[in-house]
Amino acid sequence: MTAPVISLDGVRKTYATGSLSVEALRGIDIRIDPGEYVAIVGPSGSGKSTLMHILGCLDVPTAGTYALAGRDVSDLAETDLARIRNEEIGFVFQQFNLLPDLTALRNVALPLVYAGVAGHDREQRARRALERVGLADRAAHRPGELSGGQQQRVAVARALVTEPSMILADEPTGNLDSVSSADVLALFRELHDAGRTIVLITHEHEVAAQADRIITILDGQVEALDRRSAS
Repeated sequence: MTAPVISLDGVRKTYATGSLSVEALRGIDIRIDPGEYVAIVGPSGSGKSTLMHILGCLDVPTAGTYALAGRDVSDLAETDLARIRNEEIGFVFQQFNLLPDLTALRNVALPLVYAGVAGHDREQRARRALERVGLADRAAHRPGELSGGQQQRVAVARALVTEPSMILADEPTGNLDSVSSADVLALFRELHDAGRTIVLITHEHEVAAQADRIITILDGQVEALDRRSAS
């Protein structure tokens, strides 16, 4: 049986400030299987940002376990977590996070630089990733020469270039107009239809509705699991 891409069991996260403790996550159980397109939705303060940090190995649980692609990552050292972030998770953020002085091609190739991939292979893989998002003809352009929607597509190509276990998209349409938002969401649908696992974090229900399954977080707990068309 194929291991889930994400398996959270009793995950809790507590932040301590002086004598005060705030429990941001209060026992989260989630399973996401390979090839699923899942949206995690919740209002500000619900705990979804904390959950995103844990899913992305940017933070670790206070209690409970988190397995990514069958491997328990709850207690790994920071060097191991850094490797997982670079190679096994493709991040897409609201702010694009592209380096302004680098071309689209070099921005996409950056994760491969950190992974130690040789220069010729880096370029070939980065070009293929740009082709997958429809921007092969913009490889030599810098971010300032691209529209917001095109910059986000470059960010998606960068997320794809290491062939990660999942794409983790945090409010990916937050800085886009309605046309560019629809364009990026259509790209996620194409990637999912091709078999990619996508986890979308959003506070916008109309964006979450593009996914095949919705997980609603409220007050640090899973409030609802809406499977809709997912099996």
